[in-house]
Amino acid sequence: MITFINPKNTINFMRISLPAMVLAGVLVAASLVLLCVRGLNFGLDFTGGTVIEVEYQQDADLTPVREAIEKAGVSSPVVQHFGSSRIVMIRIKPVEGVDQKQTSDQVFRAAAGVQQGAKLNRVEYVGPSVGTELVTSGIIAVCLSLLSILIYVGARFEWRMASSAILALVHDTTITLGIFSLLGFEFDLTVLAAVLTIIGYSLNDTIVVFDRIRENVRIAREMSMKDIINVSVTETLSRTVITSGTTMFTVLALLFFGGPMIFGFSFAMTIGIVVGTFSSIYVASALALYFGMKRENLIPPVPLKRDEEIIEVLDEDE
Repeated sequence: MITFINPKNTINFMRISLPAMVLAGVLVAASLVLLCVRGLNFGLDFTGGTVIEVEYQQDADLTPVREAIEKAGVSSPVVQHFGSSRIVMIRIKPVEGVDQKQTSDQVFRAAAGVQQGAKLNRVEYVGPSVGTELVTSGIIAVCLSLLSILIYVGARFEWRMASSAILALVHDTTITLGIFSLLGFEFDLTVLAAVLTIIGYSLNDTIVVFDRIRENVRIAREMSMKDIINVSVTETLSRTVITSGTTMFTVLALLFFGGPMIFGFSFAMTIGIVVGTFSSIYVASALALYFGMKRENLIPPVPLKRDEEIIEVLDEDE
């Protein structure tokens, strides 16, 4: 059965592939600069220390809270709103030789003195050695996942496609981390889990597009690679919109109604869905094209049948 491609309703995605790739490159470069200059606001899971969450009856001004804590003898506290203007999260670095329980009580008393009716929601303690171990484990987890994906994609696709898919994943994770660095949001274990989820989600979308490109190369023998990519992305667009849209609805529900505990995870997933969908079209597919991907690279050589071999030998003899 022969399938024909109808190019009439095809969207010319590759028309703006160069500006899109330039934009992607600028965003990745800016994210790397932010990560080098500002770094990530590592949460208690990674840094160790004490986290104290105080809830007030009215909106809390952070400046008086910070000044009260510093007057109580605690240096360099990190004071920020957490999910609401009435909830204040206070982070304190561990001090060697100082009892964390005593310090947390001291901090809460100072913070509660700023406004009447303050209550203590939670107190968490994590040792610095545990935090360092978690940072190392997180880096290893991300590197191993990217290495495993590289092996899988390299075995399934031609090297130009495999390289483009890996660069698209690097693009997604780097921009996500860059936005967290820019906004100063806390980076904890739940956000790390979201980053690993983004890698798998974006890769799945890219593989769907690449599979369709490989199928269409065998069908549309007269079309250029640029047109085949446009047709393939257009054909998979409905699937991408439905999948990304339904996932986005769920993630946005978690973002706005899930509470502060999973805010970082849902926010990272929101970024990842948008950036991952963009990279599947304008990073992975466009890069494969700019790497010089041709039709011959995607069609494996078909062995000649016995009759064809005989005809070819007779032609050579003549």
